[in-house]
Amino acid sequence: MYLKPKKLLIFILFFFSAFLITQSVFAKTIDEEIADITKQITDLENSIAPLKKESTGLQAKLTSAKTQIASISNQVDSLSQKLVNKETDLEVQKLLLAERVKRYYKNSKSYNSFLILFSTSDNKNGSVFQQYAWYQSIISQDKNTITQYTTDITILTDNKNKLEVEKNKLAKVKKDLESRSSFLAGEIKKAETYKAELSAKQKDLEAKKLASLNLPTSVGSGGNMLCTDDRKTDPGFGTGFAFFTFGIPHHVGLNQYGAYGRAKAGQNYKDIINAYFNNVTFDKKPNVNIKVNDGNEIGAETRGKGKIIWTGSLEDYLKRIYEVPSSWPSEALKAQVVAARSYVLAVTNNGQNSICNNQHCQVFKTDSKGGGWEQAVNTTEGEVLTQNGQVVTAWFASTAGGYTYTSADVGWKSTGWTKNTRDTSGDVNSFEDLQNKAYDKDSPCFYAAQGYRKEYNKSAWLKPSEVADIVNSILLSQKDSSVNNNLLPPDQGGWSIDQIKNELQSRGVTPYNTINSASVSWDKGSGRTTQISLSGDAGSVSFDGSTFKSYFNSRAPSNISIVGPLYNVEKR
Repeated sequence: MYLKPKKLLIFILFFFSAFLITQSVFAKTIDEEIADITKQITDLENSIAPLKKESTGLQAKLTSAKTQIASISNQVDSLSQKLVNKETDLEVQKLLLAERVKRYYKNSKSYNSFLILFSTSDNKNGSVFQQYAWYQSIISQDKNTITQYTTDITILTDNKNKLEVEKNKLAKVKKDLESRSSFLAGEIKKAETYKAELSAKQKDLEAKKLASLNLPTSVGSGGNMLCTDDRKTDPGFGTGFAFFTFGIPHHVGLNQYGAYGRAKAGQNYKDIINAYFNNVTFDKKPNVNIKVNDGNEIGAETRGKGKIIWTGSLEDYLKRIYEVPSSWPSEALKAQVVAARSYVLAVTNNGQNSICNNQHCQVFKTDSKGGGWEQAVNTTEGEVLTQNGQVVTAWFASTAGGYTYTSADVGWKSTGWTKNTRDTSGDVNSFEDLQNKAYDKDSPCFYAAQGYRKEYNKSAWLKPSEVADIVNSILLSQKDSSVNNNLLPPDQGGWSIDQIKNELQSRGVTPYNTINSASVSWDKGSGRTTQISLSGDAGSVSFDGSTFKSYFNSRAPSNISIVGPLYNVEKR
């Protein structure tokens, strides 16, 4: 059975209308919106699954029908050829028969039948009798052959007609299957497109939540003091767990602390840049004018709608960029200058638009920075990064945590110059290796637990019961996704810890009261946590790394969050 087209269309449209309603009826918190979208995506995936299953089945049937049609076509072709051969042979046989009959009657007139009858002792007459008998025998055989050919042709024609009928039936079945398959493909595509829109909205909301942590995007933002090593902090409740992320948003492009580490290791600025960007060329560009706005209207990537507060040449603009300390090694400074020059030209369309003055674009002050930074600007004057003749958007960020990612990896537009790479001085086999070999290991944000609660010494430590609550929330959602809207933190309108346990137990699942241990598995090549395993009073359980992260960020108290693809769990 499958949904009729009209019903399926109504079903799909229901999701569109439901989404619009949730956006317009009343204002919701970011966590509530994320929970709504997560549920919609889950429901949509559940609705797509049977369509995909049916589509797969239809494809198998189509393949079978095509195979049968091809086989019947071959049989029809074979029978057609046999018919042609039989009909040709029949015509030849008819000609032979006609010739033999003609010769028989011709010879029969050459002798007097009376003489033949009474001259029985004449050897010649005996030959004539033998000849007549032979002709009659041959003619009889020819008649039998013609009769057999006629029968064979009738049978072959009948079989061919039956196969043609079967072939036509299969062709109709194939046409119906193709029509249904095409319809399903269209509906699946619509649903997948809508799912992609929901996922994009989800990523946008998650980015907004991440922004609420006020994490420093760049070194120059001055926010690195927000990254603290909670391993040294006592929350005051004894045993607990904290989730530490490697690096901070957004892990794309030039890793500023990584450039610092590479420069200390003796690499020049071109080597540094090539470590973070794919297939870029170092070119020279003229000294165009740049306009800077106050950054009060953050919108599109150009952030070009604020009030203009400064105008000047490209090179003078760069001398007022405060992204990294002037005391850093000169090669790290030059790498940052080339990236900054490329970035401003790309996002302003070669100076046609303005650029904001804060870390959402580049940290800018009206006073020149001077020192080693100005020297780096002068040394690399006009130098930019291009790909296929176009200046690239050379993104950069404070700390990659040992791994950079492509722009598509973090939900941005796909580009050919960003890359997912391990940013270390050698292979790594453990987190300890990563912390020792990563080029950006000196950053205070290299390995940190993000977010805090005032009542627990401003730390991100969670009690074993709170980690158990996050586990229970995931198990409850997996059992019944309709409850997702209730999985927000209790202080944000979500169900209490006890209610989550009761709801889970009512669905036949034993809830956790406490977690005793936790560990992660990770992909050392791409830098992603692939799985987290936890044990407690209800047994052991494992989750996909990204799944756990998503639920953790929705359910964890206050603003405590996992902010990157690679994270670890610590126990105290």
